[in-house]
Amino acid sequence: MPKPEYEVHVPQGEWRPAGGEVDGIWEQILSFDSDTGDYTRLLRFEPGVDSSPNGTFTHDFWEEVFIVEGDLTDLRLGNTFETGMYACRPPGMPHGPWRSEGGVLMLEIRYGFPQ
Repeated sequence: MPKPEYEVHVPQGEWRPAGGEVDGIWEQILSFDSDTGDYTRLLRFEPGVDSSPNGTFTHDFWEEVFIVEGDLTDLRLGNTFETGMYACRPPGMPHGPWRSEGGVLMLEIRYGFPQ
């Protein structure tokens, strides 16, 4: 089933642990397409979270990320990203691990999952 149609509204989904070995990383799924695996979510790191135990990520799908508020440091690159910054990651692009000093809220869109 394709992603559902929503008019502008306040999302009602619950916040749940985003997975991995690190506590304090939460996700709220905004929309999901069960046919393709594509989804849109909010991702939140609590202040002080360090995702190093999860390692560096690469995906076999596209990922777009917009930082709604807060800070996020890519520990591998040594770069800190802040509110209003955007990333578009093609399949295979390494990123992370991450640390957030003050916490961060991101909008993330993932698509192009292999069929």
